[in-house]
Amino acid sequence: MGSGQSTKRADAGSSVAATVQQVFVVAMENENLGQIYGDGTDASYINGTLIPQGARATNFVDELAVGVPSEPHYVWLEAGTNAFSDHTFTTDASPSASNSTASTAHLTTQLANAGLGWTAYEEGIGAATGSCPIAGSGFYAPKHDPFVFFRDVAGSPPAKTTAGCAAHVKDLSALPGDLAAGSLTPYVFITPNLCHDMHGASGCPDRNLIQAGDQWLAANLPPLIAFAAGHAGVVLLVWDEGDASGHLPFLVVGSGVKPGYAGAQTYTHSSVLKTVERILGLPTLPTVDDASDLSDLFVPGALPDAASQTRADAGTEARPHSSFGIQP
Repeated sequence: MGSGQSTKRADAGSSVAATVQQVFVVAMENENLGQIYGDGTDASYINGTLIPQGARATNFVDELAVGVPSEPHYVWLEAGTNAFSDHTFTTDASPSASNSTASTAHLTTQLANAGLGWTAYEEGIGAATGSCPIAGSGFYAPKHDPFVFFRDVAGSPPAKTTAGCAAHVKDLSALPGDLAAGSLTPYVFITPNLCHDMHGASGCPDRNLIQAGDQWLAANLPPLIAFAAGHAGVVLLVWDEGDASGHLPFLVVGSGVKPGYAGAQTYTHSSVLKTVERILGLPTLPTVDDASDLSDLFVPGALPDAASQTRADAGTEARPHSSFGIQP
């Protein structure tokens, strides 16, 4: 393996320690903790399978104020903030010259600088959205795709045909084939469409949004979890925002996770980003310096040593990434 580090294979839900090296982030929508945990009817897969198999946070809080919409939360998952020197994201508007940022202080730029690949699998993209999907169409909404708001990804101004962006974005329908072939990048971000992410939209066939999202997870997560189990990976299931309580569901399933564990430590979306950086050997962005990472949800030794992680402006190089049929 390229890093020279041994990695133990762990079965899904196992407490066997493994140095996690593959990350799937699956982004869901608009439910607070109390609407998901304990709902064995509408969220039967989450409660009956994922919670016993994985670890969950009981104090995951929204760092943005109540009423701030989806888009700023997704940008936060990518950069640890929604406020940049040239723009602050406060709406759900599509990417444009005035609704984008020139900042390069974000995760996918870190990955590129470290020679690591990333892929966004977006459900429902096509000709109308652009191969760099900056336009909404059908049940696809760019507000749930954080990468297209950064000009070093989507172009300046953001454009449907930006080649560098298109090279990293696929329709969700491509994921099963990539899983089967083992041709995955180390970082994968998955966005269900509005009918499947618990958000909902006019024309969605199921008005029970939690049940529709839970059924989508039941159909789509098992192959991810199986891949994660065999390839030192984890699935991070995150919600963008909830209600006035500010407490969101959050689950981790995969290698090195404490099965059935409920962690009470305070986490935010910054915690997710900081943990992805730690797993992939990247420096910590200054915006997430003060956040807790998710290490309490993992068995000891499952995550790479935090002591080797540096601040993003320190100019250090990321460690090499081991490959298990995973694209660099």
